[in-house]
Amino acid sequence: MRVGMGYDVHRLVGDRPLILGGVVIPWEKGLLGHSDADVLTHAIMDALLGAAALGDIGRHFPDSEEAYRGISSLLLLKRVSGLLREKGCGIVNIDAVIIAQKPKMMPYIPKMIENISSVLNIDKMCINIKATTTEGLGFSGREEGIAAQAVALIEGM
Repeated sequence: MRVGMGYDVHRLVGDRPLILGGVVIPWEKGLLGHSDADVLTHAIMDALLGAAALGDIGRHFPDSEEAYRGISSLLLLKRVSGLLREKGCGIVNIDAVIIAQKPKMMPYIPKMIENISSVLNIDKMCINIKATTTEGLGFSGREEGIAAQAVALIEGM
C-alpha cells in the first residue's frame, strides 16, 4: 500500500467556465489555467502520481505544451490511470476536498464522483469528495481562487 497527496489552486476569472470533477458548474466566474483548470481533478492526479512515485502533473502534462491547452482534465486523469496500470498499481480509494467560498458544491458532488469513478474504472464507493469554505479568510474566502486537496491510497508495485 502506498499513499499520495495532491494540492492545486487556480485563480477565479470572469471569462471562463467553472469546471470541477468534470462538471460544469453554473457561476459567474471560472478557473484560469492552461487546461480546463479543474483543480479537483488536478489534485487527484497529483495524489495518484505521488503514491506511485511518478512525479506530478506538470512533469507529465506541462503547460508549455500546446497539446494540453484547454484539454479536459478528465482526459488527463485517464492517462494517469494508464500510467498507474503500467506500473502494476490499483487504486484503493481517493478522498478529496474542494476549498471555495462560493458557489455551493453539494449539488454537484455526486456527478463529480460519477465522472471520476467512470474515468478511473473504480467503484463510486472508493471516492469521497467534500467541500468547505474558509469562513471568508484568505484568497478562497475573498473569492480570488479555488483550491483542492486529495489523498489517494494505491496498492501494487
